[in-house]
Amino acid sequence: MAKLSTEDLLEQFEGMTLIELSEFVKAFEDKFDVTAAAPVAVAGVAGPAAVEAVEEQDEFDVILDGAGDKKIQVIKEVRALTSLGLKEAKDLVDTAGAKVLEKVAKDVAEKAKAQLEGAGAKVTVK
Repeated sequence: MAKLSTEDLLEQFEGMTLIELSEFVKAFEDKFDVTAAAPVAVAGVAGPAAVEAVEEQDEFDVILDGAGDKKIQVIKEVRALTSLGLKEAKDLVDTAGAKVLEKVAKDVAEKAKAQLEGAGAKVTVK
């Protein structure tokens, strides 16, 4: 098998969706028994602040509360964020309280929320 350069790998990743990249990272972590999370340094006595840091949420769900007036634009954004087909995306948009993305990083959730709200949807990140 030919070895890919760093630039070749970056080009491949550039063409992937966020969901595909997330799935790749999970598969990579499983295969090589590693984690992509940054290590957290804990210094001093473990007090209430340390407990809160451990309990901090690191996975978020993006929930579509309503499509608003621009339903077609929202469907397009849902399709861009997921790998759903047109019918599946329409059904998801028609369902109140549907999860568009599940267990994603905070920055991914915030970006998805901004995109959906820009299309006119009402979105909640939990």
